[in-house]
Amino acid sequence: MSQTIGGALRDIRDALRAVLPAADADREARMLLGHVTGRSQARLISDLAATLTPNEMRGVDDALAARQSRQPLSQIIGSTEFYGRRFRVTRDVLTPRSDTETLIDIALSARFERVLDLGTGSGCILATLLAERPEATGFGTDVSEAALDVAAQNIAQLGLAERAELRTSDWFENVEGQFDLIVSNPPYIAADEMAGLAPDVREWEPHLALTPGDDGLSAYRAILDGMPSHLRQGGRVMVEVGFAQGAAVSALFRDAGLAEVACHPDLSGNDRIVSGRWP
Repeated sequence: MSQTIGGALRDIRDALRAVLPAADADREARMLLGHVTGRSQARLISDLAATLTPNEMRGVDDALAARQSRQPLSQIIGSTEFYGRRFRVTRDVLTPRSDTETLIDIALSARFERVLDLGTGSGCILATLLAERPEATGFGTDVSEAALDVAAQNIAQLGLAERAELRTSDWFENVEGQFDLIVSNPPYIAADEMAGLAPDVREWEPHLALTPGDDGLSAYRAILDGMPSHLRQGGRVMVEVGFAQGAAVSALFRDAGLAEVACHPDLSGNDRIVSGRWP
């Protein structure tokens, strides 16, 4: 590894291009080196001739080796950006993705006072909704206590702890009360599709949060089964779906008695969110 920042950037970029598209390799090289050296992107550019310390060089080698093994960048850095805020990420939670921001936009299109996030993971959905709606309170559940620890840290970091409650629960098992908004990014990848996932996801992200181990629809059925006892009259429910699941999940919503059922695309034009309203 070169000893200057400029040389290190080139070395990291060239190494990552063997496993990533060129544009991603360039971007991630800057992010990895910025993380190791504590420099912003702008500072890296101004410090191209600066010499890396021995500790920084070791840190670069370790971070590069981790990324070459396809560990997600968010896990190496320990955080990622979602809806303009930074969220802590570990191997116990899914990396928040820009596609899920579509759910946030739809949720914010109407007023809500109390929101339930089923399978909260990192807490990025619940925390973002509460941060965007200062008058709202929320409740987040997950079967993974390790994931709830990450969610608690993210919620506390954003100063939202007094407005959010987290609890270990298998869907509605330990949920009390009613809500005017229920949201979820549940496991939806069918068991026979897991082998085709990118290694960054398949080998590093929690399988419990990726797949229900069947046709990919059982989580939606569980959510809709418990919904009537916890969704207020006129309340909304919305879930993230796989790109080919929009029609199937929309049908489940209608069969459950929801009105105004709609399937919303993400920025790539793929089905991403199914929403409905309790009459």
